[in-house]
Amino acid sequence: MEILGTTLRICVDDLDAAVAFYEQLTGAEAQRSDRGGVSVAAVGCFLLMSGPAAELDVLRKVTATVAVPDVDEAAQVLTGSGGRVVAGPVATPVGRNLIALHPDGAIFEYADRRPTA
Repeated sequence: MEILGTTLRICVDDLDAAVAFYEQLTGAEAQRSDRGGVSVAAVGCFLLMSGPAAELDVLRKVTATVAVPDVDEAAQVLTGSGGRVVAGPVATPVGRNLIALHPDGAIFEYADRRPTA
């Protein structure tokens, strides 16, 4: 499985203030979306998330997002290597993702940019 990159996940109280900081830090413009009551802004390699505490508590358990060419392939490699897919694959605004539990207990999101029908 090819890993294309990783995104660092950061939960913030004030998304607008965080976006301003990370846009200045990275020189990249934020791409914003909302999902499940959580407002999200992708800025460079950072994924900023803000929303209800109960939602953020779940999101904080995911260590990072790993970009891959195909989440179906990632699922096969993960399960064949002793990992477990705990959610997904599901469609997102930019592709598909899944959540996986590694044998060491770490939780990662795997995401691709493949359009869904």
